[in-house]
Amino acid sequence: MTQPKVFIIILNWNGKKDTLECLTSLKKVEYTNYEIMVVDNGSSDDSVLEIQKQFPHIRLIETKENLGFAEGNNVGIREALSLGAEYFFLLNNDTVVDPQILTAFVLKMEKNPAVGILGAKAYLYDEPNKLDHFGGMWNPKKGIFDLVALRQIDELDKWETPLEIDYACGCALFIRKEVFKTIGLLEPLFFLIWEEADFCFRARKRGFLVKTCPSAKLWHKVSASFVGGKPHSTYFWWRNRLLWIERNCSFKSTLSLYLRVLLPDILNLYKLKCIKTFQLFILRIIKPKEDLKKRKERVLRYKAALHGVKDYAFRKFGNGPSWIYKK
Repeated sequence: MTQPKVFIIILNWNGKKDTLECLTSLKKVEYTNYEIMVVDNGSSDDSVLEIQKQFPHIRLIETKENLGFAEGNNVGIREALSLGAEYFFLLNNDTVVDPQILTAFVLKMEKNPAVGILGAKAYLYDEPNKLDHFGGMWNPKKGIFDLVALRQIDELDKWETPLEIDYACGCALFIRKEVFKTIGLLEPLFFLIWEEADFCFRARKRGFLVKTCPSAKLWHKVSASFVGGKPHSTYFWWRNRLLWIERNCSFKSTLSLYLRVLLPDILNLYKLKCIKTFQLFILRIIKPKEDLKKRKERVLRYKAALHGVKDYAFRKFGNGPSWIYKK
């Protein structure tokens, strides 16, 4: 097998522990012609110092501010393009990889020139035999992606056949350089969530295949900040869902989605926010000593979702309001 140059791009934002573990796993990779690039996205902890200390030979770029997932990765992609990368591996910092992962990706790409993007077989870090998911297939009736193999046990070789999918899970994207040269980079407007689906859809429209690569394995911790529907995840999910539909669906399909799905869902969000806010107000009066943390979090999620819809409507993209990050 030839060994074209691969650049592994890892985005770090206050994730020192995870990033160091990820980098340690990459030391065992058997493919030889690769370089690791860590893009620090404006961390306020001591991530940069520790990475430099423990991995002094890794290329480290500091953005000095949080540019989001899309633009943070774009910083690394531009640098890797200038350095002659043939393939790009966008890898989440909260992962550990199998030593054969790059060999598996490159073999699949070299044998299939029509494939532009490959997704790994991602398992859950805490449940090593259970899949995270492969990515998704667009469901035009619901206006969402149906996730492939979501939380499935990997058994009986069920998931060993490569699948053609609409988008690959963003925790591990292996990308041919021609894709970037043809369609450009990740869209910074998304900032966080839905950007990989947008990128894959754009690639597919230009004739590149997006497929799973079951022999490329890793274990994903699944960001704790998104488990359970945190306010910032619901904010970005709703705002960027509408942006994705705007960018990737026809006028007829978009109109149908708004009439059948989106407007009823938004109205229901508003109704639930009003009801839950009123209930919380009453409980604070009649049960002042009761722990209302979960109820407060629920109200905050409804508020964040509606704020995401509003910000989309008023074309406010980027990092979102600071209050959505409240714990």
